[in-house]
Amino acid sequence: MPLTPVLTTRWAADQSWRLSTYERLDGYAALRTALSMAPGELVTMVKDSGLRGRGGAGFPTGMKWSFIPQPKPGEEPTGPAAMPKYLVVNADEGEPGTCKDLPLMMADPHSLIEGVIISAYAIRSHLAVIYVRGEAVHAHRRLMNAVGEAYAAGYLGTDILGSGYDLELIVHAGAGAYICGEETALLDSLEGYRGQPRLKPPFPAVAGLYGAPTVINNVETLASVPFVVRGGAQWFKDFGPEKSPGPKIYSLSGRVVRPGQYEAPMGTTMRELLEMAGGVRPGHQLKFWTPGGSSTPYFTDEHLDVPLDFDSVAAAGSMLGTTALMVFDETDSIVEATLRFTEFYAHESCGKCTPCREGTYWLVQILERIAHGRGTAQDLDILVDTCDNILGRSFCALGDGATSCITSSLKYFKDDYVALLPPEEQSRLGRSLHIEPVGVAS
Repeated sequence: MPLTPVLTTRWAADQSWRLSTYERLDGYAALRTALSMAPGELVTMVKDSGLRGRGGAGFPTGMKWSFIPQPKPGEEPTGPAAMPKYLVVNADEGEPGTCKDLPLMMADPHSLIEGVIISAYAIRSHLAVIYVRGEAVHAHRRLMNAVGEAYAAGYLGTDILGSGYDLELIVHAGAGAYICGEETALLDSLEGYRGQPRLKPPFPAVAGLYGAPTVINNVETLASVPFVVRGGAQWFKDFGPEKSPGPKIYSLSGRVVRPGQYEAPMGTTMRELLEMAGGVRPGHQLKFWTPGGSSTPYFTDEHLDVPLDFDSVAAAGSMLGTTALMVFDETDSIVEATLRFTEFYAHESCGKCTPCREGTYWLVQILERIAHGRGTAQDLDILVDTCDNILGRSFCALGDGATSCITSSLKYFKDDYVALLPPEEQSRLGRSLHIEPVGVAS
């Protein structure tokens, strides 16, 4: 079935990152439409479109916007409603295998900027910040240049397009901490503190950046907003399933013929995406894959026809996450891959809470023993038990994500672990080994 690009429609254009190219291809048309509407109308439109956050959690975008306290008509604003509102863009993309926001910012930065302006207007914010991962030097420079172009053309600053609406947009480069992808750790980092998650409640919608009401959205989420405004809520809902509509950028990497970014409607299956990518490399077979990055439970070839939308993937026992589809074939060791992912989470743990700080460290030690042939039969039980003591007990989702690859790998490939144990440990286990991992995400 031929696919019509939406989010990636300008990526192949000559100098697609330039303002002149963006304007020639209907850029900022949605902004003019949005500025002619009341902010509340925009919030309702995004709600009706069914747009859900593309950063991993899948929370309804319009609903998140509606949580921002607004003054009631004819009344003097008090409390949070009287405070300034902020819009923060989470562009701190750094999870293994995740690569959708950086290409979008490189190829089409103005689509993000237009989405930021419309969204800030909808929540009545006059200051927006794009928090970019520090290592993404090229994306940061391209965004800075695009923001400069937008200011020069009157799309940012005071009295935007003669509407009377003012907005300042700041591009901030982080220092390369994965934990700053967690929204409250990102806020702490923006305020000049060490990036560590905050206790919730209060949630950012009430007490976010500098203690003021704040909306935090992902890059792809905000880049989708201009298309919602231009096409309308119903047009957007025509893409994909009713509860997870819209176009989506899927990142395919690993053992595929043509790795890269593939745009398709939500609900597209992995089998269809593999066909677009030329399939698994010739002469090899799919062994396992991640539906949403390294922090989501593994899938196998039995899941190739699961619709890749938030609800369907959750019902199948994993999470859609950031749609980072990493493909592994029969030559790849499930234990080695899981060890590499776990090393990443142990390294990136901020150390604030004991379950994550200590638990990820011990998970690495156990996996290293098993991977190098020094494991014991008891290590398999300890792995499961340690994951159970991290899941749901860590301060933020980093700890939970670190357990997903381990518990799901044991669920589907326990024999691969057993095969790496010394012969005397294998005989101790016998062939009756039966592991029921605790806490596989659902």
